[in-house]
Amino acid sequence: MTYIENEIASQPDMWRRAAALVTDTATSAGLPRSGERVALVGCGTSLFMAQTCAVLRESLGRGETDAFAASDFPRGRRYDRVIGITRSGTTTEVVQLLEAIGQSQPTTVVTTQHDLPVERFATHTVHLDFADEVSVVQTRFATSVLALWRAHLGVDLEPVILDAYRALAAEVPEEWLECREYTFLGSGWATGIAYEAALKVREASQSWTESYSAMEFRHGPISVLDQRSLAFFFGDVPEGLLAQVEATGAATVVSDLDPMAQLVIAQRLAAAVALHRGLNPDEPRNLTRSIILSEHV
Repeated sequence: MTYIENEIASQPDMWRRAAALVTDTATSAGLPRSGERVALVGCGTSLFMAQTCAVLRESLGRGETDAFAASDFPRGRRYDRVIGITRSGTTTEVVQLLEAIGQSQPTTVVTTQHDLPVERFATHTVHLDFADEVSVVQTRFATSVLALWRAHLGVDLEPVILDAYRALAAEVPEEWLECREYTFLGSGWATGIAYEAALKVREASQSWTESYSAMEFRHGPISVLDQRSLAFFFGDVPEGLLAQVEATGAATVVSDLDPMAQLVIAQRLAAAVALHRGLNPDEPRNLTRSIILSEHV
């Protein structure tokens, strides 16, 4: 098996371990209290997890929560806490942002290993070292961040973990591997999950993928679909949209699984399409495990 396949399969255990961290004093000190005004930042996959976490927190009434690409953070805006997500701990934009904020407001970095560059600039660090990965393509670190966040918000993860086992056992049909285009649609907090699913399939298999908020898909993007497309829904499907998508001839995926568990199926699809095309899903072209920009960028 490839590294990514093993890392995908390990996620139920990773989620339990992440959820258990909410009772750890050092971890809880870095997570926001109810009512705090919070911003989450990241790049790539971490940005999509930040967006997902932000919508989840606000939807549960825990306080105003924004999400930004680290490079686009509004430097003049004040938050009670800024949370940076970075698997490597070396992502240039996250490191530079936390360095710029300094001690002017509380900051937390969620990362993997200890003693990483970004820790020098954060007031708190949450370590998910058990969820680190060998593959360039992120899977279990990202979902473990989400598991930690959901547990912190009081969500019972056991039903989600059971759904993850179902997702690992589900068939990835052969016809999915032959599609020319993959579209991922999400509603509410699952919109960020849809963005992440599209990125996984795109980077691992060099496929044409798109992702949208489900309600926005009618407003033009639906034109990309045909009988060679696969449309994958996360969360609630807006009334009438499924019929519209099916009318294009595209294959559709609708599930009663929790969106976080549905992402596991999309991850498996990404690896399967890559292998079907003779690619190494652990080492996508033009990508490295950590994006470190030169001083002149």
